[in-house]
Amino acid sequence: MEQYYWDGKIDYLSNTRGLYYNDDYIEFLVRTVWKIERPVRIIDFGCGYGFLGLKLLPFLPQGSTYTGIDAGVQLIERARKVYKDLPYEAEFIAADIWDANIERKYDMAVCHAFLLHISDPIEMLKKMLNCVTDRGKIACFEPHWISAMANQHLHEIRQSQIIQLGLLQKLFEDDALRTGKDGNIGMKLPIYLTKLGVKNVECRVSDKVNFLNPYSKTNLFESLREDGVGAHPGEREPFIRNLVDRGVSEEEARQQYENELLFSITFDNDSWFTCASNMKITFGTVMRG
Repeated sequence: MEQYYWDGKIDYLSNTRGLYYNDDYIEFLVRTVWKIERPVRIIDFGCGYGFLGLKLLPFLPQGSTYTGIDAGVQLIERARKVYKDLPYEAEFIAADIWDANIERKYDMAVCHAFLLHISDPIEMLKKMLNCVTDRGKIACFEPHWISAMANQHLHEIRQSQIIQLGLLQKLFEDDALRTGKDGNIGMKLPIYLTKLGVKNVECRVSDKVNFLNPYSKTNLFESLREDGVGAHPGEREPFIRNLVDRGVSEEEARQQYENELLFSITFDNDSWFTCASNMKITFGTVMRG
């Protein structure tokens, strides 16, 4: 039986999620923006090893519960181990989310970096909304890839030498049209949720900015590399053929290879580098009747 893709990416997920949020900003959302003052029942779609629960639960009222659902059996096993000795009421379900029959009993449905991997995100949003009680909430933490690419600065290197925003935007848009999977979905969710009838829709952006410098005493460089920053593009000709197959010209593909190669050569543990993931956090209220 073929392994579920994300079951093979557990270490990657564990090592890179810290790039996206500051804990005090999550606390601000829970207590000041969402004003959650009583225990809530949360369900996390595509929960992985329970990352979003680990972020939210410390700031939720005591008695709140967290349910995670994911197709990855190994991810769910890791989640159960992670939460085993934590003081939170949590349960994890290994299931194909499309086929799962989820009861309408949750006060809040959430997801993190999940909808961008779904070929029909509108239908998945409907499934999320369907399990939320009247006046409950939905909150989606999703990326906007092109703004993340625009928010990278490698000192003493012109950004246009390593990141061609125009070409990348075209690739992202064409890939979304071809597959339905949209890495820029974060900026579209306010529209999608409003059209689905969600009320009081708002969108925020994570305030996390990562700063790598020669004096860093953390594993930030390793996390950035694992997240794909400055990664080596691999063999030249297969890389170029892949981009041409995705709709760009051969000249553009060759230039993109040179850009990524330069990035990989010049980016190292002694670099001065800043980047922001610009994760978009879209939320609203489910009103029934």
